Amino acid sequence: MKNSFLLFIVVFASIAAFKVSAQSLPPPPPPPPSPVPIDGGLSLVIAGCVGYGMKKINDNRKAKQ
Repeated sequence: MKNSFLLFIVVFASIAAFKVSAQSLPPPPPPPPSPVPIDGGLSLVIAGCVGYGMKKINDNRKAKQ
């Protein structure tokens, strides 16, 4: 009786260990998103601000004369 119970425990433990080790790993996390290029839009905004500033300076000079 004691030997059969011990055999049952050994078989059960080995099956449980095999089940635990047979589980698959979780999938890797997705790669980070690619950075958004802001150079094109930012340079257009800066160019627009410079142009607007030049126009305002020119308008002020003409108004003073």
